[in-house]
Amino acid sequence: MTTIARLLIGSGVVLILMGVLVWALGSFLPLGKLPGDLRFGNDHVRVFIPIASCLILSVALTVILNLIIRLFGR
Repeated sequence: MTTIARLLIGSGVVLILMGVLVWALGSFLPLGKLPGDLRFGNDHVRVFIPIASCLILSVALTVILNLIIRLFGR
């Protein structure tokens, strides 16, 4: 049971650190304002679909995680 608790606490800490990082770098990175991000709506409803931002984040995280696995893995 303590292994699950440590895993949950570690996951929470990682998520908090990622949130702080995104918040701190939010003014430097144009995520959410890229040409492939769709924004539309009217007076009552707004819809935002960040397609380009999600693709860039996915590629960046894939590269970072692959580097970490190659450095510290097997």
